[in-house]
Amino acid sequence: MSSLLFQNCTAAVKAAGIYADAARDSLKNHLMKDGRLDRSLMEKHQYACHGFSWLSTYVEALRQTLNWAVALESEGKFTTLEELIIRIGFGEYLSQILGGIPMSQGEIIRPADMWISDDDVQAFHTPEVSQLINDGNNPGNREKLARLIEHSLDTGAFGNLGLDDMYDMIREQFRRFANEEVSPHAHEWHLKDDYIPMEIIDKMSEMGVFGLTIPEELGGSGLGKTSMCIVSEELSRGYIGVGSLGTRSEIAAELIMGGGTEAQKKQWLPKIAMGEILPTAVFTEPNVGSDLGSLKTRAIKDGDKYRITGNKTWITHAARADVMTLLVRTNPDQPGYKGLSMFLAEKQRGTEDNPFPTDGMTGGEIEVLGYRGMKEFELGFDDFEVKAENLLGGEEGNGFKQLMTTFESARIQTAARALGVAQNAMELGLRYATERVQFGQPIFNFPRVHGKIALAATEIMMTRQLTYFAARQKDEDKRCDLEAGMAKLLGARVAWSTADNALQIHGGNGYALEYQISRVLCDARILNIFEGAAEIQADVIARRLLSSN
Repeated sequence: MSSLLFQNCTAAVKAAGIYADAARDSLKNHLMKDGRLDRSLMEKHQYACHGFSWLSTYVEALRQTLNWAVALESEGKFTTLEELIIRIGFGEYLSQILGGIPMSQGEIIRPADMWISDDDVQAFHTPEVSQLINDGNNPGNREKLARLIEHSLDTGAFGNLGLDDMYDMIREQFRRFANEEVSPHAHEWHLKDDYIPMEIIDKMSEMGVFGLTIPEELGGSGLGKTSMCIVSEELSRGYIGVGSLGTRSEIAAELIMGGGTEAQKKQWLPKIAMGEILPTAVFTEPNVGSDLGSLKTRAIKDGDKYRITGNKTWITHAARADVMTLLVRTNPDQPGYKGLSMFLAEKQRGTEDNPFPTDGMTGGEIEVLGYRGMKEFELGFDDFEVKAENLLGGEEGNGFKQLMTTFESARIQTAARALGVAQNAMELGLRYATERVQFGQPIFNFPRVHGKIALAATEIMMTRQLTYFAARQKDEDKRCDLEAGMAKLLGARVAWSTADNALQIHGGNGYALEYQISRVLCDARILNIFEGAAEIQADVIARRLLSSN
């Protein structure tokens, strides 16, 4: 049976690839001007361009899900559970490719929106595709999958992840930590809008979270992005704030490793790895958002230091941080990105009574729906001093280029956080569904309840395999901005839909603050916004794909 299934899936992935190529050709016919991709036309037809990004993401997700299944089969680990994930996942995504892919609520991209011809649609609708759709995401398969994962809450075994023994050990270690140290307290931290306690951060430091990808000779563990994904997912499953603590260090370390001088690497990386200092990323400004080329915060050289003046916003964990990766304009005469530089700006760690004690720096908290535990701030700089030796790389004008080197890792890590949030939501929904009795039986027995759980388990696994693929590409020093962006794009949507459906399973109780799913829904919502909003992410993917030959 699996042999025929794999044959059909292989044929379907091939057909989907040809279909995506046809979509790209149709789009380029409408978006090219004088032999080049025209930016104004892309903006005018943004809906079509972004829809193409979603189509391409679906094709890559199907490809990586098939690769995962084939690898499991070769190791004798492909069970009925994984077969049902394949059947449901392929059936649903192939059906959506033909009928309409949800980019967000109320935004469905269909073939005609991308000028895909009826002939290309018919060519894609092969017998193999038709069979996978017909035998895929149906009520029977959803119930079978739901029954198989019904009793998996304690182990988290919602399908074999396809990891080797070392990764399985890492996952189990951090799953246990999240279950014992994070999950029991996360909702209280959220409701009280409290900081994550320093003792949790200290334990994370002891476990090597902050130096996970830093080389061993510089105090880290020397592990790769795949390990980072596993750790981020399990910590975020406990609480997204805890999972995101590692992001601050990951971004700072990536910046220093990629753009710092040897002296800066030796000075800063061991301290970050040991958790001796906590970094924060200070990039965004009011009224700027993703348009970093419009940053106005100014740094003026004054002897052996720079004086910085300006404003920043949406800065996570700013009060308790010891160092800021601070992106500012050093050359006002250079337009756009060219005049930007990155600094490793030291500051005093704040207290509850005095959150910003450093001279030349003020801050105010931004109250938020979710993603709490670290707190968000607006920052003001007025003649704030930074040592000239803390200019990253020692040369002005490289800030944006240095930041770009972190985008792949940041988006892979965000996809992993999304997986953790989605997994948490699914587990909360599953637990409630099996315990809540209505009309004489657990509500899990009702098809529209266990069906939501089954589809969530399927999409989470598919997104996970896409994310792992991006991480492996990064670990092998291969360009993976496309795959990382796709993983982030899909992961954020899956986290939100899973949390929304899990709250629906809770009914009215899900809307009560005392239930954890109310927190998880708020936490899930941010994932479609930070590290590149979904619209920006789709635009980046489209430009990359449409610019290639």
